[in-house]
Amino acid sequence: MDISVVIPLLNEDESLQELHDWIAKVMQSNRYLYEIIFIDDGSTDNSWAVIEQLSVKNNAVKGIRFQKNYGKSQALDAGFELAQGKVVITMDADLQDNPEEIPDLYNLIIDENFDLVSGWKKKRYDNVLTKNIPSKLFNAAARKTSGLKLHDFNCGLKAYKNEVIKTVKVSGEMHRYIPVLAKNEGFTKIGEMVVQHQARKYGQTKFGMDRFVNGFLDLITISFLSKFGKRPMHFFGLWGSFMFLFGTTSAFYIGAYKLYKLYNGLKTILVTENPWFYIALTSMILGTLLFLAGFIGELIIKTKSDEKHYTIKEKLNF
Repeated sequence: MDISVVIPLLNEDESLQELHDWIAKVMQSNRYLYEIIFIDDGSTDNSWAVIEQLSVKNNAVKGIRFQKNYGKSQALDAGFELAQGKVVITMDADLQDNPEEIPDLYNLIIDENFDLVSGWKKKRYDNVLTKNIPSKLFNAAARKTSGLKLHDFNCGLKAYKNEVIKTVKVSGEMHRYIPVLAKNEGFTKIGEMVVQHQARKYGQTKFGMDRFVNGFLDLITISFLSKFGKRPMHFFGLWGSFMFLFGTTSAFYIGAYKLYKLYNGLKTILVTENPWFYIALTSMILGTLLFLAGFIGELIIKTKSDEKHYTIKEKLNF
């Protein structure tokens, strides 16, 4: 199998036939052995019925249907698990990604040995205020945090070596950061290719402004996980020990200073009237809690299972 095209979708029945025909034309003209995996993420329109019709006409069409809407990350994870191609291409189902880019992406992976190639929609046809400007800010923060010099982390059009998608586990809302996840797993040859962005032809976008807020929060999460995800005690234990030591030292000083004053007959106050007493007590409590958080984190990592956070209702052609 040369190429697996993985397409997550939600309520895109109007565009699926046209997208399938376009992809099939590109694959046949380049004589690729391919599969198209549509992942229906809980659509409420006729998307699944269209996928069923396409799978009857074309054996290369495969389908995964979720029990309900779980999100794009979970849809990609399900598609990645079943993809068989040497090169895996992801794209959105709204016809804003151009299938004509597939041969160039494929060649970058096969001929130039890239682990991952991310699309860059240099010229966009989205709303400037609600999408373009927030997207630029988001990508700038992602570059600064991750160290990857990509212009468009959130572009749906990407190409991967098969071993990359079998190694990286996508969950939560981490689909935006698959290049970062791949880098954290040791796949360092990550490139970028300018791709054509097309105006949406059918329907409306399924994402609002909240995706940028969630994106920045996810960026903080993945930044932390990349550094301390394997050993949380290195973060929580360090700061917990520091705060506990600070609190203990402060409490010892307060007690010793009061005893010194009493011994020398100097005027003194109750320990509980000293504000430093509460600072020391709070520091010791927080230090203990942080240390316990690190310890619990280590236990969770050692005992966690690879439980899937989605339920597949139906499959086609697998």
